[in-house]
Amino acid sequence: MSGVQCNKCGSTDIDTDSPCGNVVCIACGNVLEDSGIVSEVQFVQDSRGASRAVGQLVSFDDGVSYGLGHGYGPGRESRAITLQNARQNIQNLASKLQLKPPAVDTALSYYKLALNKHLTKGRKSAHVIAACVYMVCRTDGTSRILFI
Repeated sequence: MSGVQCNKCGSTDIDTDSPCGNVVCIACGNVLEDSGIVSEVQFVQDSRGASRAVGQLVSFDDGVSYGLGHGYGPGRESRAITLQNARQNIQNLASKLQLKPPAVDTALSYYKLALNKHLTKGRKSAHVIAACVYMVCRTDGTSRILFI
């Protein structure tokens, strides 16, 4: 992505995944933008004849989705619940390691990146979360040893 600079490390080595709407710094893993909003709206009729909007998830953090909910309907989706659980687990681990609150946000950014790239499938959640917290410790120069 030309002309974009990471607000965390200052790197201009930025990766853009247009279909998913993700913009990520390659150097530090900081998620600059996730789930970009699409400019077009499409509608589909359901079995009762009602029209429903189809589109991308507006935000991973607000838990609200517009479109075909695949049985979930409006409200919280599986991805939002996964991220909420990840945030809680990251906060628990960070507090045990006596890490500062910004470390939680950075670790959650790493977790979102792993989730978007499907690196969490087939792996224990505790291991992925520990890896994300460990990356924060390494990049911040905090010496911690994690035993899982």
